[in-house]
Amino acid sequence: MRLIHTSDWHLGQTLHQFERYNEHEAFLTWLRTTLVTQEVDVLLISGDIFDTANPSAAAQKQFYRFLQQAKIASPTLQIVIIAGNHDSPGRLEAPAPLMESLDATVIGFIPRLENGDIDLQRLVIPLHDKQHHIAAWCLAIPFLRPGDVPRVEGARDLYMEGIALLYRQATDYALSVRNDNQAIIALGHCHMVGGEVSEYSERPIVIGGTEALSANVFDTSIAYAALGHLHLAQKVGKKDHLRYCGSPIPLSFAEVDYQHQVLQIDLDGDTVTQITSLPVPRSVELLRIPRQPQSLAKVLVALTAIDIPQDTLPDNMPFLEVRVLLDAPEPTLRATIEQAIEGKRVRLAKIDTHFTHASAEKSDIQRLEELEKLQPQQIFERLYQRKYGTKDPSEIPAEITTAFAELLLGTPEVRS
Repeated sequence: MRLIHTSDWHLGQTLHQFERYNEHEAFLTWLRTTLVTQEVDVLLISGDIFDTANPSAAAQKQFYRFLQQAKIASPTLQIVIIAGNHDSPGRLEAPAPLMESLDATVIGFIPRLENGDIDLQRLVIPLHDKQHHIAAWCLAIPFLRPGDVPRVEGARDLYMEGIALLYRQATDYALSVRNDNQAIIALGHCHMVGGEVSEYSERPIVIGGTEALSANVFDTSIAYAALGHLHLAQKVGKKDHLRYCGSPIPLSFAEVDYQHQVLQIDLDGDTVTQITSLPVPRSVELLRIPRQPQSLAKVLVALTAIDIPQDTLPDNMPFLEVRVLLDAPEPTLRATIEQAIEGKRVRLAKIDTHFTHASAEKSDIQRLEELEKLQPQQIFERLYQRKYGTKDPSEIPAEITTAFAELLLGTPEVRS
């Protein structure tokens, strides 16, 4: 049996106001082709299908069209989907009756019986091979909130120990229904101990002081754990069978060096025989220029050296982050940068500014009681001094002072 593990698509995401629809479409087209060429039996999607709990109509249409087309291209394909912390469990489960016609199972909520007990039968899903024989069992555990987990009497950490108990209960149920030669696969959307987080991308999911889950939540009988949430592909605790596949496209400039991929898992009976990384082609590059912040003069030289083919289509033009180290504010910084890249086939997404003399001292305006005594102009001046290391309000450039005054008063259009 062959499975594909993917997660963290974040359909509908924008990168500094730039839509990512075409990049996601390129990935989904590649994935659909890969499912056919690799003769995949089961597609596992480990959460964060969408970027927000209220995705756009375009993002939802893109997702469901992919499922439909994937099933048409691979008639025997089975699909298992769990909700991530970005997803709305209810929205994801709403079309479940229709999804059944695509042989797709969606678990958004933890299902419960009439007496309130967790419905383990719905969480433990049989996985079929191309002959429609049960070849493995899947523990489909979505992102867990405190109310989802069973209560452990006397527990010091109700959330952590509740998660461990839920996985143990689901594993025990799977062991009770499987045959000896059938593997147990676990899906989860969580932050595991030791997992490396990408800057600016993943939304924190710390609950009740619990920052990360131990690999011990996965029983030794589990052949493979297909995890979602962290965007960097990585093993958990150096265990080859506990894996984050990572996001399929870079979701922030912090991810420009990631190897974006899906993972192919081959099973022989109850054993994983091979785990193969299938790199996802990148349809749009993200450029960080320079890689570390430098002076404006050096940055302008680097920008001048950008050489993107002039026949690059608008949808394939790289996104650009410019990283500048300044001694003082530059009111015309954006205009200067835009002039330097004029005519180049790039899209300016972000200007990342750093200051050489920024004060590291904490200001007394951080205290709430002090804020109540200060006027907006005073708060502005103190924050400016703290960030840029100026000694006197008179050192604030006139253009910035004027802009702030206009902001306080409102534009003529707003006032009218």
